[in-house]
Amino acid sequence: MITIEAYKENPCGVLSIPYWKNKRIKIPQNMCIVHDTAYSEDKYKEYCDEPYFRLFHSLTDIHIAPVNGISIVSAKQDDIPLLVDIINQSYTDLSVTFEQLKGYTQTEAFCPELWIMAIDNINSCIAGCGIADFDKALHEGIIEWIQVVPAYRGRKIGQFIVNELLKRMASMAEFATVSGKVINANSPEILYRKCGFIGNDIWHILTKEE
Repeated sequence: MITIEAYKENPCGVLSIPYWKNKRIKIPQNMCIVHDTAYSEDKYKEYCDEPYFRLFHSLTDIHIAPVNGISIVSAKQDDIPLLVDIINQSYTDLSVTFEQLKGYTQTEAFCPELWIMAIDNINSCIAGCGIADFDKALHEGIIEWIQVVPAYRGRKIGQFIVNELLKRMASMAEFATVSGKVINANSPEILYRKCGFIGNDIWHILTKEE
């Protein structure tokens, strides 16, 4: 078991997921998770490989560039159906349910200040959303969901959302992390690096058919 001290020294290099999640999760027998430094295609040729990046932010030098006509507001519990709709509009390969998103509000890392929406000031439509966790024990902020509705993409709204979350985290957390699929048509890693995330840690989520 990784200690808190070891995790905080190198959060993205010692665990593939945030510390608070690692305490709760049990890896299935047909799955193994390997850091890129220990990965070999020949060694794991019987597995299907899904690589994930994991990045770090020191919560310093946060630069918020407002987007003309867009405001950021905190999301409320009553907004969960809207957030579900935004997330499902933003992906073609996954979807979430109301029950799943509601479940996030019942975890130890839930922080209502880190659930936000980007609003189009002209027609009051929701252009995107951001959801992040806060591990109170480790003072870690964790970005979980960043979505921009397809019709609003290309206007740097994603950066606006990420940087607003980072600014809110900076008042409570010591550092922030984020992860995502390396192979992703929306290239989220590029977005996070533009917002100041750094690192080169790749984790291979390897699964074998039982």
